[in-house]
Amino acid sequence: MDGAGPVSERLVYFVGAGSGVGLGIGYVVIIALYAPIGAPPATVDLLLQYLGANLTRWSWIVGLSVLTDFLFIPLTASLYFVLRKTDRYLAWLASGCIILFVVLDLAITWTNYSAAMALGSEYLNAVTEIQKSAILAAAEPVSAVLHSKLLFVYNSLTLSTGILLMGVVMLRSTFGKATAYLGIATGVAGILAVVGSFFTNALGSFIIIASCLTTLWVFVVGYRLFRRGSTALLRSQLRK
Repeated sequence: MDGAGPVSERLVYFVGAGSGVGLGIGYVVIIALYAPIGAPPATVDLLLQYLGANLTRWSWIVGLSVLTDFLFIPLTASLYFVLRKTDRYLAWLASGCIILFVVLDLAITWTNYSAAMALGSEYLNAVTEIQKSAILAAAEPVSAVLHSKLLFVYNSLTLSTGILLMGVVMLRSTFGKATAYLGIATGVAGILAVVGSFFTNALGSFIIIASCLTTLWVFVVGYRLFRRGSTALLRSQLRK
């Protein structure tokens, strides 16, 4: 008969695996929704028109983005469970960075995008210049937050650092060298995008590379956790 320990261990692996695969699928769908309409404009009036005109698409983007943020929590917990025996403190620091990303992304990014979407809808339906001016005034602080470099640092640097540190710990564990190097490459690309954006816009394009690598990384991590869960399940069956 299985003990509570092995059952809990398998559950951690499978929950983490499902979260990783769910994250990957969510990111792919978000990219597919985002690519045809491009990045949001920088000016307030164009941003409101853009969001108002693409309200349904952006509702899906925001909803899926919130879901993927939450999926990072069980995935991170599963990775900490696996990697804590290799380096508890570095695994804890990596997990903390990823969870900090989740908190900041939910509290700042998607909250402000939701507000901007509501204002965009109102802006398109406004019939007088006075109404439009009032909506523009209300949207200015929201737009300032969404286009600030500080938000870019919050969003990208915390997650990239967490994935980089996870990769470093994986390199010294049995998790798999390929997954470890992929995590390190993902983290480095994200950090370069953030740091480089302060010096040249060319390096800012690294965020596209980092986003693609992050999508691949969560898929691979999900697969590796599924393999561990399957192995643990097989061992428990053989012991019966």
